[in-house]
Amino acid sequence: MEKAMNLDESVKSKIDNYVLNNRVVLFMKGTPQQPMCGFSAKTVAALDSVVPGYVSVNVLDDSDIREGIKVYGNWPTIPQLYIDGELVGGCDIILSMLNSGELHKSLGLEQPDRSAPEITITAAAAEKIQEAMQGHEGIALHFSVDANWDAQFNLAPPQGHEIVSESNGIKVLMDVATAPRARGAVIDWVSTMQGEGLAIELPESPAPVRQMTVQELAQKLKAGQVTLVDVRGTHDRSRAFIEGSLFLDRETMEELERMPKDTEIAFLCHHGNSSMGAAEHFRKQGFTRVSNVAGGIHAWSLEVDSSVPTY
Repeated sequence: MEKAMNLDESVKSKIDNYVLNNRVVLFMKGTPQQPMCGFSAKTVAALDSVVPGYVSVNVLDDSDIREGIKVYGNWPTIPQLYIDGELVGGCDIILSMLNSGELHKSLGLEQPDRSAPEITITAAAAEKIQEAMQGHEGIALHFSVDANWDAQFNLAPPQGHEIVSESNGIKVLMDVATAPRARGAVIDWVSTMQGEGLAIELPESPAPVRQMTVQELAQKLKAGQVTLVDVRGTHDRSRAFIEGSLFLDRETMEELERMPKDTEIAFLCHHGNSSMGAAEHFRKQGFTRVSNVAGGIHAWSLEVDSSVPTY
Protein backbone atom coordinates (compact mmCIF):
# COMPACT_ATOMS: atom_id res chain seq x y z
CA MET A 1 0.00 0.00 0.00
CA GLU A 2 1.47 3.33 -1.02
CA LYS A 3 1.51 5.94 1.74
CA ALA A 4 1.63 9.70 1.43
CA MET A 5 5.22 10.95 1.61
CA ASN A 6 4.61 13.58 4.30
CA LEU A 7 3.51 11.14 7.00
CA ASP A 8 5.95 11.19 9.92
CA GLU A 9 7.84 7.90 10.06
CA SER A 10 7.18 7.37 13.78
CA VAL A 11 3.43 7.82 13.25
CA LYS A 12 3.50 5.58 10.17
CA SER A 13 5.29 2.92 12.17
CA LYS A 14 2.68 3.15 14.92
CA ILE A 15 -0.19 2.75 12.44
CA ASP A 16 1.68 -0.03 10.59
CA ASN A 17 1.90 -1.91 13.86
CA TYR A 18 -1.90 -2.01 14.08
CA VAL A 19 -2.71 -2.49 10.41
CA LEU A 20 -0.09 -5.08 9.46
CA ASN A 21 -0.23 -7.19 12.64
CA ASN A 22 -3.99 -7.55 12.94
CA ARG A 23 -6.44 -8.88 10.39
CA VAL A 24 -9.33 -6.51 11.17
CA VAL A 25 -8.64 -3.05 12.58
CA LEU A 26 -11.11 -0.23 13.12
CA PHE A 27 -9.84 3.31 13.70
CA MET A 28 -12.71 5.09 15.43
CA LYS A 29 -13.72 7.80 17.87
CA GLY A 30 -14.21 6.18 21.25
CA THR A 31 -14.39 2.45 21.89
CA PRO A 32 -16.80 -0.27 20.73
CA GLN A 33 -18.34 -0.16 24.21
CA GLN A 34 -18.63 3.63 24.13
CA PRO A 35 -18.48 5.16 20.63
CA MET A 36 -18.03 8.92 20.67
CA CYS A 37 -19.69 9.74 17.35
CA GLY A 38 -22.69 8.45 15.43
CA PHE A 39 -20.65 7.19 12.46
CA SER A 40 -18.38 5.18 14.74
CA ALA A 41 -21.42 3.77 16.54
CA LYS A 42 -23.01 2.63 13.24
CA THR A 43 -19.76 1.06 12.08
CA VAL A 44 -19.29 -0.81 15.36
CA ALA A 45 -22.85 -2.11 15.13
CA ALA A 46 -22.14 -3.40 11.61
CA LEU A 47 -18.89 -5.11 12.60
CA ASP A 48 -20.28 -6.55 15.81
CA SER A 49 -23.00 -8.28 13.80
CA VAL A 50 -20.48 -10.25 11.72
CA VAL A 51 -17.04 -10.23 13.40
CA PRO A 52 -16.56 -12.02 16.74
CA GLY A 53 -13.42 -10.03 17.49
CA TYR A 54 -11.45 -7.18 15.99
CA VAL A 55 -8.91 -4.57 17.07
CA SER A 56 -10.19 -1.05 17.65
CA VAL A 57 -8.04 2.07 17.94
CA ASN A 58 -9.48 5.10 19.72
CA VAL A 59 -8.08 8.04 17.74
CA LEU A 60 -9.22 10.42 20.48
CA ASP A 61 -6.48 8.96 22.69
CA ASP A 62 -3.69 9.81 20.23
CA SER A 63 -3.76 13.00 18.17
CA ASP A 64 -0.88 11.74 16.01
CA ILE A 65 -2.88 8.72 14.92
CA ARG A 66 -6.05 10.79 14.61
CA GLU A 67 -4.46 13.01 11.96
CA GLY A 68 -1.96 10.48 10.63
CA ILE A 69 -4.52 7.83 9.72
CA LYS A 70 -6.14 10.29 7.30
CA VAL A 71 -2.82 10.62 5.47
CA TYR A 72 -1.89 6.94 5.81
CA GLY A 73 -4.66 5.69 3.53
CA ASN A 74 -5.52 9.01 1.90
CA TRP A 75 -8.97 8.88 3.50
CA PRO A 76 -10.20 12.12 5.13
CA THR A 77 -12.77 10.86 7.64
CA ILE A 78 -13.03 8.60 10.67
CA PRO A 79 -13.96 5.78 11.26
CA GLN A 80 -11.78 3.73 8.94
CA LEU A 81 -11.75 -0.04 8.57
CA TYR A 82 -8.73 -2.09 7.49
CA ILE A 83 -8.94 -5.77 6.58
CA ASP A 84 -5.80 -7.78 5.79
CA GLY A 85 -3.73 -4.60 5.68
CA GLU A 86 -5.97 -2.86 3.12
CA LEU A 87 -8.25 0.13 3.65
CA VAL A 88 -11.89 -0.84 3.18
CA GLY A 89 -13.45 2.57 3.80
CA GLY A 90 -15.65 4.49 6.19
CA CYS A 91 -19.11 4.17 7.67
CA ASP A 92 -21.25 4.40 4.51
CA ILE A 93 -19.11 1.93 2.58
CA ILE A 94 -19.09 -0.56 5.46
CA LEU A 95 -22.87 -0.39 5.86
CA SER A 96 -23.33 -0.88 2.13
CA MET A 97 -20.94 -3.85 2.15
CA LEU A 98 -22.77 -5.36 5.13
CA ASN A 99 -26.09 -5.32 3.31
CA SER A 100 -24.72 -6.53 -0.02
CA GLY A 101 -22.76 -9.39 1.56
CA GLU A 102 -19.41 -7.95 0.41
CA LEU A 103 -18.27 -7.47 4.01
CA HIS A 104 -18.89 -11.15 4.76
CA LYS A 105 -16.97 -12.09 1.61
CA SER A 106 -14.03 -9.86 2.58
CA LEU A 107 -13.86 -11.61 5.95
CA GLY A 108 -14.18 -15.08 4.48
CA LEU A 109 -17.56 -15.63 6.10
CA GLU A 110 -20.70 -17.30 4.82
CA GLN A 111 -23.17 -15.00 3.11
CA PRO A 112 -25.76 -13.53 5.52
CA ASP A 113 -29.23 -14.94 5.97
CA ARG A 114 -31.46 -12.71 3.88
CA SER A 115 -34.79 -14.28 4.84
CA ALA A 116 -37.42 -11.68 5.73
CA PRO A 117 -38.54 -11.78 9.37
CA GLU A 118 -42.23 -12.03 10.16
CA ILE A 119 -43.42 -8.80 11.76
CA THR A 120 -46.81 -7.46 12.80
CA ILE A 121 -47.95 -3.89 12.21
CA THR A 122 -51.33 -3.23 13.79
CA ALA A 123 -54.09 -1.50 11.84
CA ALA A 124 -53.72 1.61 14.00
CA ALA A 125 -49.96 1.79 13.39
CA ALA A 126 -50.38 1.12 9.67
CA GLU A 127 -52.82 4.02 9.36
CA LYS A 128 -50.41 6.44 11.04
CA ILE A 129 -47.46 5.23 8.99
CA GLN A 130 -49.40 5.66 5.75
CA GLU A 131 -50.30 9.21 6.77
CA ALA A 132 -46.64 10.00 7.45
CA MET A 133 -45.55 8.62 4.08
CA GLN A 134 -48.09 10.49 1.97
CA GLY A 135 -46.45 12.86 -0.50
CA HIS A 136 -43.01 11.23 -0.14
CA GLU A 137 -42.48 9.68 -3.55
CA GLY A 138 -39.41 7.45 -3.88
CA ILE A 139 -39.07 7.22 -0.12
CA ALA A 140 -39.23 3.93 1.81
CA LEU A 141 -39.81 3.07 5.45
CA HIS A 142 -36.59 1.79 7.03
CA PHE A 143 -36.49 -0.08 10.34
CA SER A 144 -33.28 -0.57 12.32
CA VAL A 145 -32.47 -2.38 15.54
CA ASP A 146 -28.88 -1.78 16.64
CA ALA A 147 -26.60 -3.93 18.78
CA ASN A 148 -27.99 -2.20 21.90
CA TRP A 149 -31.53 -3.22 20.84
CA ASP A 150 -32.51 0.39 20.29
CA ALA A 151 -35.14 0.40 17.53
CA GLN A 152 -36.14 3.23 15.22
CA PHE A 153 -37.92 4.02 11.98
CA ASN A 154 -36.86 6.55 9.37
CA LEU A 155 -37.90 7.57 5.86
CA ALA A 156 -35.17 7.40 3.22
CA PRO A 157 -34.66 6.24 -0.37
CA PRO A 158 -34.07 2.48 -0.73
CA GLN A 159 -30.46 1.46 -1.35
CA GLY A 160 -31.26 -1.80 -3.12
CA HIS A 161 -29.80 -4.41 -0.76
CA GLU A 162 -32.34 -4.23 2.05
CA ILE A 163 -34.44 -7.12 3.34
CA VAL A 164 -38.17 -6.40 2.96
CA SER A 165 -40.96 -7.49 5.29
CA GLU A 166 -44.62 -6.56 4.85
CA SER A 167 -47.55 -6.33 7.23
CA ASN A 168 -50.95 -4.67 6.91
CA GLY A 169 -50.00 -3.18 3.55
CA ILE A 170 -46.81 -1.57 4.89
CA LYS A 171 -43.43 -2.55 3.44
CA VAL A 172 -40.53 -2.26 5.89
CA LEU A 173 -36.88 -2.27 4.75
CA MET A 174 -34.14 -3.59 7.04
CA ASP A 175 -30.43 -4.24 6.90
CA VAL A 176 -29.07 -7.76 7.42
CA ALA A 177 -28.10 -7.00 11.04
CA THR A 178 -31.59 -5.80 11.93
CA ALA A 179 -33.53 -8.65 10.29
CA PRO A 180 -32.78 -11.39 12.87
CA ARG A 181 -33.37 -8.96 15.74
CA ALA A 182 -36.73 -7.99 14.24
CA ARG A 183 -38.17 -11.52 14.21
CA GLY A 184 -41.67 -11.46 15.68
CA ALA A 185 -41.63 -7.67 16.16
CA VAL A 186 -44.97 -6.05 16.90
CA ILE A 187 -45.43 -2.38 15.97
CA ASP A 188 -48.46 -0.67 17.46
CA TRP A 189 -49.77 2.88 17.85
CA VAL A 190 -50.36 3.76 21.49
CA SER A 191 -51.54 6.70 23.57
CA THR A 192 -49.85 7.32 26.92
CA MET A 193 -49.55 10.18 29.38
CA GLN A 194 -46.44 11.24 27.45
CA GLY A 195 -48.37 11.42 24.17
CA GLU A 196 -49.01 9.26 21.12
CA GLY A 197 -46.53 7.27 19.11
CA LEU A 198 -45.29 3.95 17.81
CA ALA A 199 -44.62 1.21 20.35
CA ILE A 200 -42.17 -1.51 19.30
CA GLU A 201 -42.06 -4.93 20.93
CA LEU A 202 -39.00 -7.07 20.16
CA PRO A 203 -39.39 -10.68 21.38
CA GLU A 204 -35.76 -11.47 20.42
CA SER A 205 -34.32 -8.79 22.75
CA PRO A 206 -32.45 -9.98 25.87
CA ALA A 207 -34.36 -10.37 29.14
CA PRO A 208 -34.55 -7.21 31.29
CA VAL A 209 -32.10 -6.61 34.13
CA ARG A 210 -33.26 -8.25 37.37
CA GLN A 211 -33.10 -6.57 40.76
CA MET A 212 -31.24 -8.93 43.10
CA THR A 213 -31.59 -8.54 46.87
CA VAL A 214 -28.44 -8.58 48.98
CA GLN A 215 -29.73 -11.71 50.74
CA GLU A 216 -29.99 -13.53 47.39
CA LEU A 217 -26.54 -12.24 46.46
CA ALA A 218 -25.09 -13.66 49.68
CA GLN A 219 -26.57 -17.09 48.93
CA LYS A 220 -25.33 -17.12 45.36
CA LEU A 221 -21.83 -15.97 46.34
CA LYS A 222 -21.61 -18.72 48.96
CA ALA A 223 -22.65 -21.30 46.35
CA GLY A 224 -20.32 -19.86 43.70
CA GLN A 225 -23.25 -19.23 41.38
CA VAL A 226 -22.66 -15.59 40.43
CA THR A 227 -19.88 -13.28 39.25
CA LEU A 228 -20.05 -10.04 41.26
CA VAL A 229 -18.76 -6.88 39.59
CA ASP A 230 -18.20 -3.70 41.59
CA VAL A 231 -18.51 -0.60 39.39
CA ARG A 232 -17.39 1.94 42.04
CA GLY A 233 -14.14 3.85 41.86
CA THR A 234 -10.95 2.89 43.66
CA HIS A 235 -11.51 5.37 46.53
CA ASP A 236 -14.95 4.01 47.38
CA ARG A 237 -13.74 0.43 47.14
CA SER A 238 -10.98 1.22 49.61
CA ARG A 239 -13.69 2.24 52.09
CA ALA A 240 -15.75 -0.93 51.79
CA PHE A 241 -15.86 -3.94 49.48
CA ILE A 242 -17.25 -7.46 49.24
CA GLU A 243 -14.67 -10.22 49.20
CA GLY A 244 -14.37 -11.85 45.78
CA SER A 245 -15.92 -9.01 43.78
CA LEU A 246 -14.29 -7.87 40.55
CA PHE A 247 -13.31 -4.24 39.98
CA LEU A 248 -14.76 -2.94 36.72
CA ASP A 249 -11.78 -1.72 34.68
CA ARG A 250 -10.86 -2.27 31.04
CA GLU A 251 -9.27 -5.65 31.73
CA THR A 252 -12.36 -6.85 33.58
CA MET A 253 -14.61 -5.55 30.80
CA GLU A 254 -12.70 -7.65 28.28
CA GLU A 255 -12.77 -10.66 30.59
CA LEU A 256 -16.54 -10.38 31.04
CA GLU A 257 -17.18 -9.96 27.32
CA ARG A 258 -15.37 -13.26 26.68
CA MET A 259 -17.64 -15.13 29.08
CA PRO A 260 -20.56 -17.28 27.84
CA LYS A 261 -23.72 -15.21 27.36
CA ASP A 262 -25.58 -17.25 29.97
CA THR A 263 -23.07 -16.45 32.75
CA GLU A 264 -24.87 -15.03 35.78
CA ILE A 265 -23.45 -11.59 36.55
CA ALA A 266 -24.50 -9.16 39.29
CA PHE A 267 -23.41 -5.49 39.32
CA LEU A 268 -22.86 -3.54 42.52
CA CYS A 269 -22.34 0.12 43.41
CA HIS A 270 -22.98 2.28 46.51
CA HIS A 271 -26.79 2.38 46.43
CA GLY A 272 -27.72 0.46 43.27
CA ASN A 273 -28.03 3.33 40.81
CA SER A 274 -24.86 3.56 38.70
CA SER A 275 -24.54 -0.23 38.69
CA MET A 276 -27.83 -0.37 36.80
CA GLY A 277 -26.19 1.34 33.83
CA ALA A 278 -23.40 -1.24 33.73
CA ALA A 279 -25.90 -4.08 34.02
CA GLU A 280 -27.95 -2.62 31.17
CA HIS A 281 -24.84 -2.41 28.98
CA PHE A 282 -24.14 -6.12 29.38
CA ARG A 283 -27.80 -7.02 28.87
CA LYS A 284 -27.66 -5.22 25.53
CA GLN A 285 -24.53 -7.18 24.65
CA GLY A 286 -26.64 -10.33 24.76
CA PHE A 287 -26.02 -11.56 28.32
CA THR A 288 -29.19 -13.30 29.47
CA ARG A 289 -28.70 -13.52 33.26
CA VAL A 290 -27.80 -10.00 34.37
CA SER A 291 -28.80 -8.53 37.74
CA ASN A 292 -28.42 -5.25 39.57
CA VAL A 293 -27.82 -5.47 43.33
CA ALA A 294 -30.69 -3.49 44.87
CA GLY A 295 -29.49 -1.05 47.53
CA GLY A 296 -25.83 -1.65 46.66
CA ILE A 297 -23.09 -2.20 49.18
CA HIS A 298 -24.92 0.08 51.61
CA ALA A 299 -27.75 -2.49 51.86
CA TRP A 300 -25.17 -5.28 52.13
CA SER A 301 -23.59 -3.56 55.14
CA LEU A 302 -26.97 -3.05 56.85
CA GLU A 303 -28.64 -6.36 56.05
CA VAL A 304 -25.96 -8.98 55.48
CA ASP A 305 -22.49 -8.15 56.84
CA SER A 306 -22.14 -5.36 59.41
CA SER A 307 -18.35 -5.75 59.33
CA VAL A 308 -18.42 -3.97 55.97
CA PRO A 309 -18.48 -0.28 56.91
CA THR A 310 -21.13 2.13 55.65
CA TYR A 311 -20.14 5.52 54.27
